[in-house]
Amino acid sequence: MSKRRRDWPEAPEPLPAAVIDNHTHLESIAGVLADGVGDPGVAGHLERAAGVGVRAIVQIGCDLDSAVVSVEMARAHPQVVAGVAIHPNEVVLHAGIHEVAPDGMEPAPLARHDVGLDDAIAEIARLAADSRVRTIGETGLDHFRAGPQGRAAQREAFRAHIALAKEVDLPMQIHDRDAHADVLEVLEADGAPARTVFHCFSGDAQMARYCADRGYYLSFAGTLTFGNAEGLREAARVVPQELLLVETDAPYLTAHPWRGRPNAPYLLPLTVRALAQVRDVDPATLCEALTATSEELYGPW
Repeated sequence: MSKRRRDWPEAPEPLPAAVIDNHTHLESIAGVLADGVGDPGVAGHLERAAGVGVRAIVQIGCDLDSAVVSVEMARAHPQVVAGVAIHPNEVVLHAGIHEVAPDGMEPAPLARHDVGLDDAIAEIARLAADSRVRTIGETGLDHFRAGPQGRAAQREAFRAHIALAKEVDLPMQIHDRDAHADVLEVLEADGAPARTVFHCFSGDAQMARYCADRGYYLSFAGTLTFGNAEGLREAARVVPQELLLVETDAPYLTAHPWRGRPNAPYLLPLTVRALAQVRDVDPATLCEALTATSEELYGPW
């Protein structure tokens, strides 16, 4: 088996109009490069993205350390706004739960977890008061790597994030991995925030219609371009334009033809063009609509 390449793919053709990357993790990119070499830094990523038409980003901090970094990044760069939350897999660790998950592994800690879960969420609430924070996320449920105790803790933390998003009147970005029914159940029981986004949507067309009927936004990542993702492409076809978003979720989920290589916002045009093809729309028209929706959700950059 050949060794996976960890260097940068070539830049795609620039888009005909500007778009916004609705979910990315710039602070994590250096860690996936070969020997950590070749990361241009935040300013370099933003410049590279702007060169292909990605004019702004939503930088997501989903553990205590990256949440702080994300807010600082948004303060320093006008092209950046921040999202903050405790990722579902981090929730398990803050709750002090150590159990064998369905895949036989414990979640790998993203950052320090010597703080109790209630205190960790309280810190997220404190950060959310900053004017550069525009979304609570990513929060939700992850059944891929959590046992029964972990799933119970994730559910309670998800509910706390829902309450926080309502309290501070911010959109909420949802992480949903192998947990569609439970995520929808919690949203129905607690009442979703007025602006709810399924980040890296992974459901089928039926779920997409269900979400659209409730006004949830669906954000598509590079997974849309994967060869085995016809169900996801069918979902993308049925989403109303005003509820449609795009993202990289960098540094992972790099779009075809660079699947497995490091990801960054400058590669978002690959997903945008694939989405335009799937929906049979003009790329420039799609870009303008995507940007308008992002600005409606998160406000001016």
